[in-house]
Amino acid sequence: MSTVWRRPWLGPLGALLVVYVLFALLAPDTFLGSVNLATMARQTVVVALTSLGMTFIILLGGIDLSVGSAVALTSVVVARQLRADSSLLTAVTAGVLTAALAGLVTGLLTTRAKLTPFIVTLGSMSVLRGLAKGLADEQKIDADPRGLDTLMSAGAGASLPAGVWLAAAFALVAALVLEYTIFGRHVRAIGSNAQTARLCGVRVERVTVSVYVLAGALTGVAGVLEYATLTVGDPTDSIGLELEAIAAVVIGGGSLSGGQGSVAGAMIGALLMTVIKTGCTHVGVSNWVQEIVTGLIIVVAMVIDRLRRG
Repeated sequence: MSTVWRRPWLGPLGALLVVYVLFALLAPDTFLGSVNLATMARQTVVVALTSLGMTFIILLGGIDLSVGSAVALTSVVVARQLRADSSLLTAVTAGVLTAALAGLVTGLLTTRAKLTPFIVTLGSMSVLRGLAKGLADEQKIDADPRGLDTLMSAGAGASLPAGVWLAAAFALVAALVLEYTIFGRHVRAIGSNAQTARLCGVRVERVTVSVYVLAGALTGVAGVLEYATLTVGDPTDSIGLELEAIAAVVIGGGSLSGGQGSVAGAMIGALLMTVIKTGCTHVGVSNWVQEIVTGLIIVVAMVIDRLRRG
């Protein structure tokens, strides 16, 4: 049976349904509204896109702690380009390529310098955040979005913005790549046993670099949509996003030891965290309590991963 439909993500799906019903009972007048559903979909987009890239990385047996900083840097680059009167296409391309370049550097340091992904991305988390602050002169950059904001605008009633459909399209393509391409099979093979994969002819270094570049590009798209949401380039934005992305993948059935995970599971994990945050807001839970809940979700995700591996 295709891994998209295997059992590991059915548990998270059940949890999502239970949590949704719980908040629906606690706050039926507001939580069940179609407008709220559209809002939750919008709020899931950035986490979902970064979780897509994280799915590939975790399947490979790696990790990326720099995605939050990469999203912030992308938003700053896009804002700077727009303020400099560059075309919309140029601004978006520059933002995505910046994040992809960061992924390329991570991949090369991991494969050529033989550094562990944890150390490399821990360092790049600080480097990219510093670059974002430097490019922005340590302040937010206001720039005319030139229609880019319509990608994430709420629109009329409960209609879903284009950004949600864009994220869904990327998720579908990512799932197809993992399931039905040689590249996807190689990613899983490396995560399961890199040495065996190499003996079977898999070009481990090339696949590894490609995965980090791909994840970087997806993070760049997330950064563009983050700018479309905020309409400012904010170098302090998306702090902690990397933990949410990792948690989404693990909650959805991914394993930090590599070789196990799915796009469907990651998307369910991302949506689950959004539903919990939104539900807490609707029932009047304080923000500091929500942060505690988010932290507990991450811890639980790690415990689930540990139990799953025995």
